[in-house]
Amino acid sequence: MPFARLANATTPTCHIGLGLAAVGRPGYINLGRDEDLGEDRSVETLRTRTHELLDAAYAQGVRYFDVARSYGRSEEFLADWLRDRPGLDDIVVGSKWGYTYTADWSTDAEKHEVKDHTLATYERQRAESDALLGDRLDLYQIHSVTPDSPALTDKELHAKLAEAAAQGLTVGFSTSGPAQADAIRAALAVTVDGEPLFRTVQSTYNALETSAAPALAEAHDAGLTVIVKEGMANGRLAGPHAPDVVKEIAEQAGLGCDAVALAVILRQSWAGVVLSGAATTNQLASNLHAAVVDLDDDQLSRLATLVEEPPAYWERRARLPWH
Repeated sequence: MPFARLANATTPTCHIGLGLAAVGRPGYINLGRDEDLGEDRSVETLRTRTHELLDAAYAQGVRYFDVARSYGRSEEFLADWLRDRPGLDDIVVGSKWGYTYTADWSTDAEKHEVKDHTLATYERQRAESDALLGDRLDLYQIHSVTPDSPALTDKELHAKLAEAAAQGLTVGFSTSGPAQADAIRAALAVTVDGEPLFRTVQSTYNALETSAAPALAEAHDAGLTVIVKEGMANGRLAGPHAPDVVKEIAEQAGLGCDAVALAVILRQSWAGVVLSGAATTNQLASNLHAAVVDLDDDQLSRLATLVEEPPAYWERRARLPWH
């Protein structure tokens, strides 16, 4: 597995990855986005911003980079950056298929992405990803699997994914929604010729939404690398939007709320890589301080009071506006 490369890393930040959802397209649902990006969100402006983030992340020990077909031009931006740095052979690149970006570089489109987990979409998007990333693509994940996803039962799709895995591509999946645990367990049961199909899982887990934890621990025990996304709950745990208890603990630590939020996840024994979704280099630097935050039992108990019921959490997330 490509993640074996990270096992040899010794920097505190080697378990933090950089996701490019926030900078690969002009519109997203993160809070504070207008302050982060301003009005100029042209393709070239966001390409430059992405490259600056990638440079800063690599310089500070980050070695996993996460994109998706639906993250606007994220694959293209990452591919450009890699092309200019051919000597970088110690990083891991993951992308996702299953959503098609439909906003045409607009922040006020009626729909920003369309989900489709059919074999036809896999084959089309795999070709698109390969055209941009080629042999730099290490991991290809099904984007946002839910318990009712046809990707869990489509044997023809499973065979194609197994074929890709046999050729050296690591195959994984991500989850979303209030039934993440059910989706994870269903995916763990998928086999081809008696062998497990998936080698990684990427799920939402944060101080507000912890329901996937037992299933993620099971995935880890089964040998999958666990990648955690949305560790700051789309900005709800960062800066001015964070609950008072997070602000208090951050003040005690002399760090940002974001570092505290990510530190909660890093201390989970099953967490292989925790994603930063930073949109600025200052945010990234603050996020990376999570690697040195030491939370005591009292602080963890206080943070545990923030947990929301999954349906309430995901209903609120669904109401966050694209901007």
